[in-house]
Amino acid sequence: MSSLSTPATGGPEPLLLLLDPAARQTDGESVRIAKDVLCGGADVKVAYPETPSELDRVLSHRGRRRPVVIGSDLALQRVLQALYRQRELGADPVGVVPVGRAGELTAARALGVPGAPVAAARAVLSGVPRKLDLLVDDGGGVALGGVRIAGGGVRRAVGRTSGWRSLWAKLAAAEQGTPLTSAARDGEEPDLGGGRADHSARLRVEADGRLLADVHRPVRVVQVTLPSGDGAGAGVMEIVVRTPGALVRARAATVSVAGRGFGYEVDGHPVGPVRARTWTVHPSAWGLLLPAA
Repeated sequence: MSSLSTPATGGPEPLLLLLDPAARQTDGESVRIAKDVLCGGADVKVAYPETPSELDRVLSHRGRRRPVVIGSDLALQRVLQALYRQRELGADPVGVVPVGRAGELTAARALGVPGAPVAAARAVLSGVPRKLDLLVDDGGGVALGGVRIAGGGVRRAVGRTSGWRSLWAKLAAAEQGTPLTSAARDGEEPDLGGGRADHSARLRVEADGRLLADVHRPVRVVQVTLPSGDGAGAGVMEIVVRTPGALVRARAATVSVAGRGFGYEVDGHPVGPVRARTWTVHPSAWGLLLPAA
């Protein structure tokens, strides 16, 4: 791991800039622009953590520096997960400059982070922290926006791993599960041959103790999301369970899923398989620096 510091400017809070090496490979120019803007406006320490232990060490020794992530949704998710493990998640607001492929920045856009590197960097320097809910599972994982369980398993990304040797990519690869076709991910039923489609699993789903689905009836999709807009910050999640011929919706603080073995996607990234998992909403668990209104 390498790092560098810029001198104090007497302006905004000092920053710990966490660069995802994959972001530099994907769009090095955006990384350079964002880093120049941030270093020109604050006292910045730049770090390039390459392993989970390095990330933990950098965060635990950051002092009063605010963490700022330059990278994808997955990079932000891993930083939040590390802060959660250290019980430091709510200590300081987190800044984000989204850099990556369009499909890897969905959560950042949904949270209101500017897409352009200069605008995102300025939001870090002069924006205001907004408290946000977080989904936390019983295995210590976190989700920014949502979780999706499809009856056929989870899809492993293909054709996109070249050059991805960063901490974020290694952690994601270690958690990948059963492949899922793109049609299944989009809610369509994959054709298994002879015109017959089967996209279901035997799962038990409970929300705040209320039974939404049982193993006696196949489940095609379970979607768990944190509300956005006016519903954000309410301390509840929105749950949709799709079974053959039925659709069940619920709002709850906790949802538990159990089965013989299932994979799932967290903010679009595959995890699993597991036999059981419980997600709980942690209200106002973390702060995100966003542009001032």
